[in-house]
Amino acid sequence: MEIWRLPISASQRGKLISAGYTSLSSLSSISSSDLARELKVSETEAMDILKVALHSRGAETSNASCSIVDGAQSAWDMLHDEESLMHITTSSADLDNILGGGIHCKEVTEIGGVPGIGKTQLGIQIAINVQIPHDFGGLGGKAIYIDTEGSFMVERAFQIAEACIEDMSEYNRFLRKDFQECKINMKPEDILENIFYFRICSYTEQIALINYLDKFISEHKDVKVVVVDSVTFHFRQDFDDMALRTRVLTGMALKLMNLAKKFSLAVVLLNQATIKHTEGSFQLALALGDSWSHTCTNRIVLYWNGNERYAYIDKSPSLRSASAAYSVTVRGIRNSSSSCKRIKMM
Repeated sequence: MEIWRLPISASQRGKLISAGYTSLSSLSSISSSDLARELKVSETEAMDILKVALHSRGAETSNASCSIVDGAQSAWDMLHDEESLMHITTSSADLDNILGGGIHCKEVTEIGGVPGIGKTQLGIQIAINVQIPHDFGGLGGKAIYIDTEGSFMVERAFQIAEACIEDMSEYNRFLRKDFQECKINMKPEDILENIFYFRICSYTEQIALINYLDKFISEHKDVKVVVVDSVTFHFRQDFDDMALRTRVLTGMALKLMNLAKKFSLAVVLLNQATIKHTEGSFQLALALGDSWSHTCTNRIVLYWNGNERYAYIDKSPSLRSASAAYSVTVRGIRNSSSSCKRIKMM
């Protein structure tokens, strides 16, 4: 059962989610004094929250079928978990539509394409949009951005952050004109402070950092997305032993999948494109080979169709194959517009 279903006040639910408690199981082993300290509430209030959680957990257990193996989950529980999953908007309604609402939490999503198609732009957009507050339909989280190519542009991130705040102001003015407006306390500087940036210069550093993320996220429980830009770079040039490369990549992918599940966050892996020889012809394909293609939950291929950018869902267990046009604008990722083609950002 998710925290947002608990019969407690909205402010208490918000404090629990902000502190990293997203499910009843995450509250099972914490004391009232520790919870009070993390939520900055009285110990009496923390004890009341734990009592409600314990009662809800007991009711949930009594209604659920008994698991044969400790830790097993019924398909019914899985359905409820999927229905309650949050998504990170891409700022393109058409792209969000084919993605089922945006980038999925608890999943690993690979996004690949040719140079200049907007992979890094999309990665920066996701790292900013994950910070949209709950009142505006966002996760109110923070981001980890792992840069292996040196392509992260802080000036561009500031530019997109400004546009994101302007979009929230527009949301206030037009969609909430008949209701009490939500106060926007965010500044572009605040958004940049909530992006934890790591510059990686070798595949050994990349592996070491992935191994360290579990500890880092445990200490920063409000992290809700990990972006790796790109997962490919060091593995395309530093390896001669392809079998070893496959084992290392598979191990890294498994760690990222476990992080996504354990902390209910989204993992976004940006990938490069390469040329593949198939049945006597050369075709464009994402890098790292066929074995790698099976390690991610969702695979999205970005490509050009004339002067227009498109995103295509190449693989997903829950989404049908579909494509949508999008644009890279001065304000970030947006719906396709004939007036926004191959423009210079900075």
